[in-house]
Amino acid sequence: MMALPFYQKHHQHYDRAYRHKELQSTLSQYQKEEKRKSAVYSHGSTAYTRGSAAYRHGSAAAYGHESAAYSHGSAAYDHESAAQSRRSAAYSLGSESLSKMSSAYDHESAAQSRRSAAYSLGSESLSKMSSAYDHESAAQSRRSAAYSLGSEAYSHGLKDSNIMIEDRSYKLSPKAKRAKQSLFSEEKENKAIDYVVPVFTGRQVYVSGITDTEEERIKESAAYIARRNLFATGEGISATRVATSSSTEEQHEKKSRKVAIRESAERLALKKTLEETEEFHRKLNEDKLLHAPEFVIKPRSHTVWEKQNVKLHCTVTGWPEPRLTWYKNNVPINVHTHPGKYFIESRYGMHSLEINKCDFEDTAQYRASAMNVKGELSAYASLVVKRYKGEFDASYFHAGTVTMPLSFGVTPHGYASKFEIHFVDKFEVTFGREGETMSLGCTVIIHPDIKRFHPEIQWYRNGVLITPSKWVQMHWSGERATLTLAHANKEDEGLYTLRVVMGDYYEQYSGYVFVRDADAEMPGAPASPLDVECLDANKDYVIISWKQPAVDGGSPILGYFIDKCEVGTTHWTQCNETPVKFARFPVTGLIEGRSYIFRVRAVNKAGISIPSRVSEPVAALDPSDRARLRSHPSAPWTGQIIVTEEEPAEGVVPGPPSDLHVIEATKNYVVLSWKPPGERGHEGVMYFVEKCTAGTENWQRVNTEIPVKSPRFAVFDLAEGKSYRFRVRCCNSAGIGEPSEATEATVVGDKLDIPKVPGRIIPTRNTDTSVVVTWTESKDAKELVGYYVEASIAGSGHWEPSNNNPVKGTRFICHGLLTGENYIFRVRAVNAAGLSEYSQESEAIEVKAAIAAPSPPYDITVLESVRDSMVLGWKQPKIIGGAEITGYYVNYREVIDGVPGKWNEANIKPVSERAYRIHNLKENMVYQFQVAAANLAGVGTPSPPTRSFKCEEWTIAVPGPPHDLLCTEVRKDSLVLLWKPPVYIGRNPVTGYYVDVKETEATDEHWRSVNEKPIANKFLKVSGLKEGVSYLFRVRATNQAGVGKPSDTTDPVIAETRPGTKEMEVDVDDNGVISLNFECDQMSPDSKFVWSKNYEPIEDESRLAFDAKGGKSKAAFKDLGEDDLGIYSCAVTDTDGVSSSYTVDEEEMKRLLALSHEHKFPTVPLKSELAAELLEKGQVRFWLQAEKLSGNAKVNFVFNDKEIVNGEKYKMKVDHNTGLIEMIMDKIEDNDEGTYTFQLQDGKATNQSSLVLIGDVFKKLQNEADFQRQEWFRKQGPHFVEYLGWEVTADCNVLLKCKVANIKKETHIVWYKDGREIMVDEEHDFKDGVCTLLISEFSKKDAGNYEVILKDDRGKDKSKLKLVEAAFADLMNEVCRKIAVSATELKIQSTAEGIRLFSFVNYYLEDLMVSWLHNDAKIKYTDRVKTGVTGEQIWLQINEPTPQDKGKYIMELFDGKTTHTRKLDLSGQAFDEACVEFQRLKQAAVAERNRARILGGLPDVVTIQEGKALNLTCNVWGDPVPEVTWLKNEKPLTADAHCILKYESGKSASFTMTGVNTIDSGRYGILVKNKYGTETSDFTVIVTPATAQIGMVMHDADVQGPNLNTMTIAKRKKATATSNYHNEGEKEDFVKPHAEEIIATEETPDPNEILIVEEGDDRDGSGQAVKETDVKSTVPEIILHPTGSLIRQGEKSEETNT
Repeated sequence: MMALPFYQKHHQHYDRAYRHKELQSTLSQYQKEEKRKSAVYSHGSTAYTRGSAAYRHGSAAAYGHESAAYSHGSAAYDHESAAQSRRSAAYSLGSESLSKMSSAYDHESAAQSRRSAAYSLGSESLSKMSSAYDHESAAQSRRSAAYSLGSEAYSHGLKDSNIMIEDRSYKLSPKAKRAKQSLFSEEKENKAIDYVVPVFTGRQVYVSGITDTEEERIKESAAYIARRNLFATGEGISATRVATSSSTEEQHEKKSRKVAIRESAERLALKKTLEETEEFHRKLNEDKLLHAPEFVIKPRSHTVWEKQNVKLHCTVTGWPEPRLTWYKNNVPINVHTHPGKYFIESRYGMHSLEINKCDFEDTAQYRASAMNVKGELSAYASLVVKRYKGEFDASYFHAGTVTMPLSFGVTPHGYASKFEIHFVDKFEVTFGREGETMSLGCTVIIHPDIKRFHPEIQWYRNGVLITPSKWVQMHWSGERATLTLAHANKEDEGLYTLRVVMGDYYEQYSGYVFVRDADAEMPGAPASPLDVECLDANKDYVIISWKQPAVDGGSPILGYFIDKCEVGTTHWTQCNETPVKFARFPVTGLIEGRSYIFRVRAVNKAGISIPSRVSEPVAALDPSDRARLRSHPSAPWTGQIIVTEEEPAEGVVPGPPSDLHVIEATKNYVVLSWKPPGERGHEGVMYFVEKCTAGTENWQRVNTEIPVKSPRFAVFDLAEGKSYRFRVRCCNSAGIGEPSEATEATVVGDKLDIPKVPGRIIPTRNTDTSVVVTWTESKDAKELVGYYVEASIAGSGHWEPSNNNPVKGTRFICHGLLTGENYIFRVRAVNAAGLSEYSQESEAIEVKAAIAAPSPPYDITVLESVRDSMVLGWKQPKIIGGAEITGYYVNYREVIDGVPGKWNEANIKPVSERAYRIHNLKENMVYQFQVAAANLAGVGTPSPPTRSFKCEEWTIAVPGPPHDLLCTEVRKDSLVLLWKPPVYIGRNPVTGYYVDVKETEATDEHWRSVNEKPIANKFLKVSGLKEGVSYLFRVRATNQAGVGKPSDTTDPVIAETRPGTKEMEVDVDDNGVISLNFECDQMSPDSKFVWSKNYEPIEDESRLAFDAKGGKSKAAFKDLGEDDLGIYSCAVTDTDGVSSSYTVDEEEMKRLLALSHEHKFPTVPLKSELAAELLEKGQVRFWLQAEKLSGNAKVNFVFNDKEIVNGEKYKMKVDHNTGLIEMIMDKIEDNDEGTYTFQLQDGKATNQSSLVLIGDVFKKLQNEADFQRQEWFRKQGPHFVEYLGWEVTADCNVLLKCKVANIKKETHIVWYKDGREIMVDEEHDFKDGVCTLLISEFSKKDAGNYEVILKDDRGKDKSKLKLVEAAFADLMNEVCRKIAVSATELKIQSTAEGIRLFSFVNYYLEDLMVSWLHNDAKIKYTDRVKTGVTGEQIWLQINEPTPQDKGKYIMELFDGKTTHTRKLDLSGQAFDEACVEFQRLKQAAVAERNRARILGGLPDVVTIQEGKALNLTCNVWGDPVPEVTWLKNEKPLTADAHCILKYESGKSASFTMTGVNTIDSGRYGILVKNKYGTETSDFTVIVTPATAQIGMVMHDADVQGPNLNTMTIAKRKKATATSNYHNEGEKEDFVKPHAEEIIATEETPDPNEILIVEEGDDRDGSGQAVKETDVKSTVPEIILHPTGSLIRQGEKSEETNT
């Protein structure tokens, strides 16, 4: 047996603290001194501490011994519970029992009452404990719980004793002291006085279970460290004491004899019980204390009727006590979701599940799952619920909701216990690479196929069950099982097994998976290490181990780097500065309570490898703490620390440990192991490790601060090469014990040697791609990890690893080898110290399949039967054994009354066909048959006996079944089916065959015929298959009597094109030989090519010549003709059906013969014939291109049978790479007309191509060349890229534009129209190379010939555009179209005359024809209804509208080609509103027309000399005649002699003032009024002294009326300027405007119309002017002229008339 490393050994030790499940304290010497100073332990009652010495030393000592014994017994039972906790718990239980005994019997006296109060917690508690003692139920329950559950029961018992400690700062003491005890009064019995602090040996209650995830373990570790650190520092921890009242003080009284006897009896009884228990536990085997669940009694399967109850029982053992869960079809049973249906009970390891009133849905598989910290175990039981009167709900089995029990299946005949499990589409040996995603899959076929039966799918790697993880995912679709390696690593390499379990029966399939190394980041770097594990984890260090890689990158590995990363972060830190060679390394400096992951990298002189896969997370904890955390997950940390410890008895200093020895020593560390001492007292022990240099006695303590709890310790920081001795001391609260015996001197260095070289490497054949390699194991190898195997093609010198994960055995199958190659192999061993040297190379072995006997033939059937003979047919064995089958042997035996006889040989010599006639049989006798196949290895196992056949004459008319069906040329959508004709043909010859097909999973009702009519051939290509679907085929023969019995079906065939499949190809060589070629790369050494024509062997080789070399075969036609037409196929023997075919029909034959002729008489293939094209300068390029030209190809250039050579006129060029041949003619002339020929010669292949350039073809080419030449010269200067053209913009303007190129700053552009230059305002900047000329409001006057010229010092270019006749018409049509498109929708406007419909356009042209329709009829224009255009407005005026004018109006705009319409519905509300508005405007117009108004004649300012006469006259108008009133300073002016007022004929009003004086100066006005309105006109009269100059009268007229100003000549200019400035804001004019409408037929101008304003005088002197109605219109011209003259009347007066 090979030695195991220390971390794989089972350490036999007896330290209960090491396997303690609860939290313990770690006490340093310093902490012990602090505890000795101030810590006080309070326990029990005050009477107990203050009692008599005899009672304390007698009774208490006795109970101390009893509790110690009890504690020892309990500790022996549970190695993972703390000795300190058990001792305090047992002591508590003893005190509690004593309290019960005294309280049960002392009720008479006050002393007894006080004594009982000293041992109890109150009267209510006394009553409960007394009752418990009398019935022995409570105490017995506690003892039983203590025996079975350990510390958990003690913790419950401790809750009943309220133990408090003094109110002072809590400090630890190295030695136990008695402390005063206190009791609560009854009133304060259940009150929490203050926080209480747990000593870590105290009993904290934890929920037993299993930590499911690493995250939970990390949290528990952190909680434990936080609690322990808080306790160790003493921060925030205090203990209080409750002052007891005087009424509870103990009074010592003498005991009665009766009480003493009773107490003594109880002590003896309890002592006896503890001794018996201790003796019982001493007999227990300690190795079996902690063990996984085990079913003592498994649940039993039941079959019951409906409505009955059933109860499943089981008994489970295990420690800790397992937790049991019931499942139905793998679904946990919840009693709450089915109230009253299920009852689950668990008591003392006995568990039961009761199901009430079973119905058919309760038929299922039930599982009892027991789980504890050591593992999980399940037991199964099936429940079958039957129905009365044979009732069976068949649909239930197809519902898919409930799974039947796995232990049985439903068949048409009832229940069966076995399923047939088959694997289809199996995964083979798989190769992958690190980092890739790999998937293994297998289709599983289970018979019988019952939907409600679900198999259990299990995957194994190297025999170990695989569970899903982040690296591995599993999937079961119901038909196919898949396993996916999401990120393959070398750890995933191994033998994978798929196991399908159906009840008690299973089948499995295995395949090896190889994972190659990922490409190194640096060339030559080694591969990554693998299997990184964390060993011997402690609170500040962990030992990391790994396996060395198989590939070192070409240079030896110098060592390894270890990296660590704290869980929850992504920061990796390198742990060692220099590489380590040993495959284990201690990582120190960890932070206690935190979790880490690790990885390893290998390094050689070329570089560092990629990192390994990370390890599983590990927490930095003491092993004892880790063991407790795994078995008892702690409660969430709350920040409170509860002290529940009771003070133990007097401590005992522990003795020295034993069996101290070094279990591992390397140059980095030494690992010590020992056994705990026999003498240790009643509490757990801890250890101090000491070292000294060999030969001295200078002992140094290694762990100076905190002692260790575990009997194993790793010592670091040792000097390599030096010798050390080690010893260990034990310590507890009582002190530090004596040291153990020192170890022998240990030299620091690697003690593990590199393993020796393996020997006797023997390869043997396995398959055509694999070899089995065996070897002898390395001698004296220690801690052997495994072996690496390498393979190399003999003579190559290149070695490849066959495995990347070390194999542990001495046999390995090397896969992935090349068939037919000779390989050699070598092996080396590996352990933690390194890899051994390579073994000697094995002998070379050829990779080919090993020969074995074939498997049995199958599907044996009778093909024909006569009176004394029968013909058998069968299928070839599925495994032929690596060699061709040489024949078959047939045996038969008689069956009489169902009893078979002896076997008889039917043939002595083997038969090669898969059909044989057995003679000399007895008529009407029943026979059974068996067939065995033979090859070079021998005769294989015979087939199982067939069913019984009766030998009798067949008399049926139809033929028998065809036989020997074979599927070949399988592709993803087709295959070829071959068969042999039936032996029994019936009464008539066979006339044809039918081929049937169905999917494998389909029922027999799904058979369908492939061919509608029978075929005469014995083969058929079946097309239209679905890729990936499995099919079955059969054949039926037919004759005149009908269709016969179908043949046996073929094996399932999956429609798929397998990787590497190659098709047959036809080839014609250089000599014109036609051949069919087929290549196969899957051949074995014994494989052969078999050619056939129409799937019949080719016997006549006179027409074909066959040749095979390596994996290629060729069938060459000697003289291809009509006799060779047909289907040629080639199959390769000893392969997995490799075959292909090629059809040669008439068309293919003609093609091949033509191709053969080309190869016999080769020509230079041309991609293009000779052609000519023009170049930029007018040159002519002749060119052709050949398919390919060799370097020796030659070309002759011929013109009119004369060879031309390279010169000034001709430039020749031949490009042998591209096959391009060209000749460039500089200028084509008249004498160049003729035939041009290029003659090619390349080896023996020739070709030529000619081009004829004569007549019109030549002239055209010559003209184009001349033009191109001129164009080239033109483009040397500024030129037009795009010639002049026109474009109509969105604004309906015409834009002439052209595109120019090759221009510069000095280039000028000039526009012309009809030969006259067009002056443009801006110079062209030639932006984007576009020149434009914009013509706005294009009309007929813009028709003409336009020309643009570009010119500079390099030359000039010009472009012309004719816009006349048709071209102009097209442009006008486009302009009109744009105008029509720009027309807005029709709108309604009411006027004083009627209703106007109008639309706006961008601008209007007379070429745009406008017409209006009313209710789809053209409108006839009258004086009432008329149309017109005002500016950009097209309108239709309806004067005096009537109801007949309602309806739909359409405006049609015809642009010369297209009619554009705009529509408006003038009816309803729209018409009514328009009419109302018309009436309003009409009335407003009448009022405006007839209102009183002043037509003119009055100036704004009149300046006159004093004494002169002033005469002003103005015209007024109105209907009715208006009233006239004159005003002065806004007051009516009455006529008198000085002021004469006249009003004549209702038209003329005059104002005469004789002899004016200065008092007549003022503001005057005239007011005219009638019923339609009023109007006023104001003027100012200024009377100057007589000395003033004579002034002139100036008339100023505007739209408001004329103004008459009289001023002096000297002031006229200034006054005019002033007047103009004054009137500028009011936009007044000095002349009256006169409006005239554009359309002559319009009587009244529209307010929105644009008026034409003309200048003119008021010839009749009235000063009347027409008022402008459009407020937006402007007066285009202003004329200033006098409207009156100065009239002198004598010397004293001067009169001015207007």
